[in-house]
Amino acid sequence: MSFVHIILLGMLIVCALAVSLTRHLLTSLIVYMAYSLIMAVIWMLMESPDLAITEAAVGAGITSILFFVTLKKIRAIREEGSHEQAEK
Repeated sequence: MSFVHIILLGMLIVCALAVSLTRHLLTSLIVYMAYSLIMAVIWMLMESPDLAITEAAVGAGITSILFFVTLKKIRAIREEGSHEQAEK
């Protein structure tokens, strides 16, 4: 296992913990997108380009867009911003 693989696997663990421990939904979504992109890079390094393209398109692309739309529909994105302004 190369040094690059170890770094990427470490970043995956950090992203997984960050998604679980983050209180803000938008931040959690952005970290989830980073997780998917790191997984796509790992698939490419494992010489599996079909899985890498699928992970990038579905994981970081379509799923993230659906999550953004859902957060907008339930007005969670705007509410987080108004709570932060109220605290200041």
